[in-house]
Amino acid sequence: MKKEKNRRVRVLDCPIDNLSLKETLRVIEEFIKSGRPHQHVVINADKVLKIRKDKKLRQIVESCDLINVDGQPIRWAARLLGISFKERITGMDLMEELLKLSSQKGHSVYFLGARKEVVRKVVETFRNRYPSLKIAGWGDGYWESNEEKKVVQDIKRAQPEILFVAISSPKKEFFIREYMDEIQVPFSMGVGGSFDVIAGLTKRAPLWMQKCGLEWLFRLYQEPRRLWRRYLIGNPIFLWLVVKELAKK
Repeated sequence: MKKEKNRRVRVLDCPIDNLSLKETLRVIEEFIKSGRPHQHVVINADKVLKIRKDKKLRQIVESCDLINVDGQPIRWAARLLGISFKERITGMDLMEELLKLSSQKGHSVYFLGARKEVVRKVVETFRNRYPSLKIAGWGDGYWESNEEKKVVQDIKRAQPEILFVAISSPKKEFFIREYMDEIQVPFSMGVGGSFDVIAGLTKRAPLWMQKCGLEWLFRLYQEPRRLWRRYLIGNPIFLWLVVKELAKK
């Protein structure tokens, strides 16, 4: 594990582990074997901007056990700043690989987030895709504050080894950090809007758009009302941060 820790670098004052997907899966396997709780987060342009404003979120990100580079713009910015990442690892791709691995090795998983009919469809999809997958439980992402303890107790009783949380950021990061010691799940990760994609409510950008760093444009096209501020305002701010960092160098 020490070897992997040495691979943590900083881009725009944000910590990221420079790992391949294969190396990431190996680290997660170590987490599961340990039985101790660990938190994962992915870094994209939006997360970089959020942690500059939100001290609580920054503290959580800084102390996360595993941090992958998600957004293609982050990889490009890092390259300009002299850092070359081995691989872009999106939450969606990591979730898929973990489910495949779990079906082979018997790890149990729990799905939390999205609307009830959506998460039910996600569970059904993965049961069909991986018949040997152990699904410890699932729950939707809509609960009142007085219901949160029940959500936590359901996860605790289920005793999964992997928890996928598909609620908005930074709510998912706050939820995992607040309860990770109580639920004692070896590996917890936020997966954003992945459940909506799996359930067929939204589509993932074509591979060529992902490689060209235009996935944000595809998402904006699908959900303009929800995402216009994040991309049309956030992206230029992120670009300005990169320019300022380059000027310092």
